[in-house]
Amino acid sequence: MALILGMGCRRGCPAEELAELALAVLQEAGCAVEQLTAIATLDARLETQGLQEFARRWQLPLWGFPADRLAARPGITAASPMALQHTGSPSIAEAAALVAAGSQGRLLVSKRKSAAATAALAYA
Repeated sequence: MALILGMGCRRGCPAEELAELALAVLQEAGCAVEQLTAIATLDARLETQGLQEFARRWQLPLWGFPADRLAARPGITAASPMALQHTGSPSIAEAAALVAAGSQGRLLVSKRKSAAATAALAYA
């Protein structure tokens, strides 16, 4: 089973905040960091320093997808008007995790939030 961590964040969000949120999501799912296949996000966030540092520390690939592809992914449980306004997609964390997990992907943990980030966990 492939586990994908979907993440969204504001610019300037530190890697520590992303890691803390990711660990909480994994704990909720009863999964370990070692089970993760990749981190997925909005392509416009690939250059975000905190996300890059987080992916490097966890030794995981960081995949990005365009907003229109995220917006078109069914199965979203937590749409955000603010995310839609700022990115062009009503979901980043959930949609990115689901897109990365493929057409058969399903959410294991729906969107969870911290002060400056969102995370969701999907499996294929």
